[in-house]
Amino acid sequence: MEKMIFAAPQGRNIPKEDKIFGISNRAKAMIAKEGKEKVVNATIGALLDDNGQLIVLSSVTDIFKNLSPEEFAEYAPISGIPQFREAVKKDALGNYVPKGTVEAVASPGGTGAIRNTIANYSERGDSVLVADWYWAPYNTIAQEQGRKIETFSFFNSERKFNYEDFGRKAAEILRKQDRLVIILNTPAHNPTGYSLTEEDWQKVKLVLSELPADKKVALLVDTAYIDFAGDEEEYRSFLPVLEEMPENVLPLISHSLSKAYTLYGMRCGALICLAPDGDIADEFRRACEFSSRASWSNCPRAPQVILAKIYADPELKARVCEERKGFRDMLIRRGRAFEEAAAECGLQMVPFDAGFFASVPCDNPDEISARLEKEGIFLVPLAKGLRVSVASVSEEICRKLPRRILNAMKK
Repeated sequence: MEKMIFAAPQGRNIPKEDKIFGISNRAKAMIAKEGKEKVVNATIGALLDDNGQLIVLSSVTDIFKNLSPEEFAEYAPISGIPQFREAVKKDALGNYVPKGTVEAVASPGGTGAIRNTIANYSERGDSVLVADWYWAPYNTIAQEQGRKIETFSFFNSERKFNYEDFGRKAAEILRKQDRLVIILNTPAHNPTGYSLTEEDWQKVKLVLSELPADKKVALLVDTAYIDFAGDEEEYRSFLPVLEEMPENVLPLISHSLSKAYTLYGMRCGALICLAPDGDIADEFRRACEFSSRASWSNCPRAPQVILAKIYADPELKARVCEERKGFRDMLIRRGRAFEEAAAECGLQMVPFDAGFFASVPCDNPDEISARLEKEGIFLVPLAKGLRVSVASVSEEICRKLPRRILNAMKK
């Protein structure tokens, strides 16, 4: 932990640099020195083409280029412009029409939605429950809010969702606190690529029904990668289960425009509440508006207008979806190529379904990552293994990487 000079530590472990961006910056420096043909940068979660260029949906770019100054420069309301709030509900839920009251509040990407969930549905000092394979900023966000992360074992010995440990850990935490935020990142989980199955969701419902009824649980489903997992409606088939949860469980969805609309740097998403009634929905909106005002105040207007325009024009929406499908198919081929090559050479993977990332379990991930960097291969070392961004490298590289990772592990 870095010693602070003037800044108050407040129990936070503040590193010299963000780990993922730091590794990516080293990759970029090597590319500048050695040439891109000698470097594999499989770190950042952004979709790149086979030449390493950022993929941006041309259909979305065309809308952006034609925005009026008022559409991108004017302040947006704290909770988002009304047309966006309606559009983002449809975008997140697809064809599913909830029975209760749905409310949405704009956020700067999924990160902001996660931040507002932790801020409003847990107390300072509380633990937040996530899987032991998790996106590192969950911990950063929790620390910043005076909370801490606790984990359950994501997979059991049969390589299936470990609902037993999920239930055990949730019950253990609720013996120490009165409310609990649970974050489940699915489908196409970061960093493993796993998607909870229909059976897994039934187990989640069972586990939550067995928790004390006098304790409050906010179940946040982080769906950042949902539109790059596969068929968009098929991967939303779990949504009805969220409304079948016990009365003391509030279902929330963190929805992001970063991946699905390639609006990474414009920072726009929403926190969506599937409330059982209007009072809880109104409370949700007011609480999130308060937290938003105290941090980013309001979100950029331009991406909100873009999504609203897409949902106001069926032909435009069809064009966006068709263009996205082509890139999604490319991403799925990359993931399958990595998975097949890993099986062929005997490299063990964490259970994988789809998405931007795959993970390899190993001892000493930092040491193995450092070895690979010397060979020009940049991955992200995690607590339990290595994360590979199949989104940022070609299918050809995805077929070659597993053996090179395995060789580094054997040294």
